[in-house]
Amino acid sequence: MKFWKKLALGSTAVLAAMSLAACSKGSSNSSSSSSSNKSASLTLWVDTQQVPYYKKIAKDFTKKYKNIKVRVVQSPNGSANAKTDVGKDPSKAADVFEAPNDQLGQMAEAGYINPVSPSAAKDIKANYVSVASKGVTWKGKIYAFPYAEQAQTLYYNKSKLSASDVKDWKTLTSKGVVATDFTNAYVMWPVMFSAGTKLFGDNGQDLKGSTFNSQQGVNALKWYAAQKNNKGVMQTSNALNQLKKGNVQAILDGPWDAANIKNILGKNFAVAPYPKIEVGGKTVQMEAFLGIEGFAINSHTKNAKAASELAAYITNKKAQLIAHKEAGQIPVLKSAVNSSAVQNDPVAKAVMQMAKPGYSVLQPMLPQMAIFWNDSAPLISGTYDGKIKPSQYKAQLAKLAKEIENK
Repeated sequence: MKFWKKLALGSTAVLAAMSLAACSKGSSNSSSSSSSNKSASLTLWVDTQQVPYYKKIAKDFTKKYKNIKVRVVQSPNGSANAKTDVGKDPSKAADVFEAPNDQLGQMAEAGYINPVSPSAAKDIKANYVSVASKGVTWKGKIYAFPYAEQAQTLYYNKSKLSASDVKDWKTLTSKGVVATDFTNAYVMWPVMFSAGTKLFGDNGQDLKGSTFNSQQGVNALKWYAAQKNNKGVMQTSNALNQLKKGNVQAILDGPWDAANIKNILGKNFAVAPYPKIEVGGKTVQMEAFLGIEGFAINSHTKNAKAASELAAYITNKKAQLIAHKEAGQIPVLKSAVNSSAVQNDPVAKAVMQMAKPGYSVLQPMLPQMAIFWNDSAPLISGTYDGKIKPSQYKAQLAKLAKEIENK
């Protein structure tokens, strides 16, 4: 499921009119075993590929909470468009729906979602990996039950490239060809982080905290431009197809495509964290965006307590391990992370390495992220293509900084 990849192709959503989020109507944490005596009928939105196994999870839930009925349906336009779909008419949207963390701030400000209850927040902070709870926190309050983390890694053909080859971009691109997409800000913007810049400050919630309008930002643009003449780098919007054809030996991709890549490479499948790259004369770790996927509760639901119990249940250990087995999702509940199934999964290991500080940056949640996705992609692709000249780099960075701060 290409949650972040699809989102990064460009959000066309207009920022919703901001209103104060409604007060929390209460929820229960994942250890809760009791439900309101009131009967409830809930709707759960998930991505198309997830419907079959979430129906099974929901069935187990209704066996435990016999007074609650759950209807599992596919999201209208996928979880990557949760804010837009819910915003069309929150009163008609699902009671519980899947959403990427960078949209939570926008939905909280628009009043579409409520914070989880204090008991649920305490449970999430204590029992989930720290980056997961941080990823669903907006202005000090947790707004979703996290269930997976997603960061891109390097997939490669181990019959063509060695584990040593893929540790450095220079070696990787001199001994093979790697496919990536310079039109996709989600994929390529993090080179800016490697260069030493910040996007919306240290915590991703500081509107005036971006530092890419700097020499470090210029250094990142120079790196993009240099790849145009790197014979070991292929620009493509369909890396999987190029890997299948044998035109490339490595691709930058996420856990959502791991199963497809395994089918393509077979016994030659291998995965690793991102390599080192040289930016601004320094050898640094190539970074990625880190995303947290979670389930949020519609503030317009008429069954807030039941909805909270459902959201907690579908993100418990059993549910996260099912999502890992069925779709390669990387769990964020500590007990699930420590399971043998996850610990013995090379993809999970690579993603969890990429989730560490210095390897990735948590996607910011400011409403201005919608503007960022739209306006940063042309800057990257234009620099790579050579349409934006070195003499224009500083001006273009200043323009982007102004656009995302003032809209």
